[in-house]
Amino acid sequence: MKRALAWLRIFGAFAILAVLVWQFGSAAFLDGLGRISVPGVAAALGIGFATTVFSAGRWQVVATRLGLRLSLRTAVADYYRALFLNGVLPAGVLGDVHRAVQHGRDSGDVPRGVRAVVLERTAGQVVLIASAVTVVLAWPGVVPGGFREVVTVAGVTVVLAAVAALVVGRLLGGRWIHSPSKWRRGFAVSLADIRLGLLTRETWPGVGFLSAATLAGHLALFVVAARVAGVEAPVGQLVPLMVLALLAMGLPLNVGGFGPREGVCALLFGAAGLGAAQGVTVAVVYGVLTLVASLPGAGVLIAGSVAGCRPAPLSGEPDRGFRVKAAG
Repeated sequence: MKRALAWLRIFGAFAILAVLVWQFGSAAFLDGLGRISVPGVAAALGIGFATTVFSAGRWQVVATRLGLRLSLRTAVADYYRALFLNGVLPAGVLGDVHRAVQHGRDSGDVPRGVRAVVLERTAGQVVLIASAVTVVLAWPGVVPGGFREVVTVAGVTVVLAAVAALVVGRLLGGRWIHSPSKWRRGFAVSLADIRLGLLTRETWPGVGFLSAATLAGHLALFVVAARVAGVEAPVGQLVPLMVLALLAMGLPLNVGGFGPREGVCALLFGAAGLGAAQGVTVAVVYGVLTLVASLPGAGVLIAGSVAGCRPAPLSGEPDRGFRVKAAG
């Protein structure tokens, strides 16, 4: 079943891209690539560093609140590696899976390590959905009808889920935490981690700020991509479109982010009078610049592999690299 879903995701992404090529031709995909220059690459690396530090800081806050040790330096390195793997591997989330499991193993609690990553990414999605709802309410003219319903439903779902987590946690968390049922104990622990990691007064201001800063970085990179692609529209006109494009990237039908993003940008840019083909070009350039911004993660991955080939230390900090098992 999992394999079938993975293939469905890949097939869906390529189907969307194939339709776009059929509609607009390959020029919409290739034109922007020839415009990428050294200043654009430098901007991508600089913005990517800032957004990675903000995201890693958010992860550190959540993990620390859950009782896991995580330094900012380690968080930044692991986050870079995860972003690179997300960008080059088909599923688009395998880097985060590796980051979650590795940190859980290093901390001695894999389930809680996984929950920390899930909660950290969820916080970013909540801020993104809130921003998309704001776009729908403030600029209804730039949003096609179908998008308004989708974004509204997503916003209502987030609010209801947060309220449900608080209410259920207070009603059942204390009673189920010592239940003989493994399922009930796990459910209670998960609810407690949601409250500690995201919803307490000590946590949500910092997590919210870092999530907003991360979103601002993604939008800044999107603006750079638009300028590289030759779009001269004012930033105030571009940002609402880009918020919705980022929301579309969360759909589980992409390969390294490519797929829904290009389709949604074509639809939104066309509706805004900027040209559907131009929207595809901007989305493609953004995808390439995002991959460029994640390239330090390749260095982290190589360094970890090289370290893993050396003999394991006998004492001190545990080796975080991949370990080569000795023969015999």
